[in-house]
Amino acid sequence: MHRGRQHAGSRTRELRHRLAHEAARLIAEGGIRDFHHAKRKAAARLGIHDDASLPRNDEIEDALREYQRLFLGDTHADHLREKREAALQALEFFASFHARLVGPVLAGTAGAHDHVTLHLYCDDADAVARFLDDAGIPAESRSRQVRLDRTRDGDFPVWLFGAGDTLIDLTVLPAGALRQSPLSAVDGRPMQRASASQLRRLLAEDEEAAPPATDTR
Repeated sequence: MHRGRQHAGSRTRELRHRLAHEAARLIAEGGIRDFHHAKRKAAARLGIHDDASLPRNDEIEDALREYQRLFLGDTHADHLREKREAALQALEFFASFHARLVGPVLAGTAGAHDHVTLHLYCDDADAVARFLDDAGIPAESRSRQVRLDRTRDGDFPVWLFGAGDTLIDLTVLPAGALRQSPLSAVDGRPMQRASASQLRRLLAEDEEAAPPATDTR
């Protein structure tokens, strides 16, 4: 019986590993942005119908990092830097709203289809709409559910607009929410956030870590 449990546990881990990597491939290649949808689609493709074998979101995120490192390499690094530079411009533009970068661009897992996602903090949500209008920026209005902490969540205004080839995604949260980061949909822990100054330091660190360019002439 003990060996049977060991075998079942080993098989479940193997299936979770396969599903995590298939979900990561679907996210990287297919532009799927929702981890739950990616894992369900991966399970359907692999013919796995056991919910116990579904990987956690953080397992998919780890598999996505590995996929990008192995198969995308410098291409991913270049695209990520472009998105982070666009994010820095957006953070500076929305500085009056205490803008913070969140999501895949900050985490380093952003693919070609990922938005630059910012949180803006203001008790007057219409102030962001007026700011965009005054700047002559056409934006699409949506809403998003955000968990502010373990006991509070709600639907908050979202604005989407294009900046060159990059889509900027703004979620407007109450000013008081700046004190504590909202909870991540990936792992349920407080989200990583970065201000403009923090992102500048991250870009500088990326530049220092990049291998020197080779002269192919």
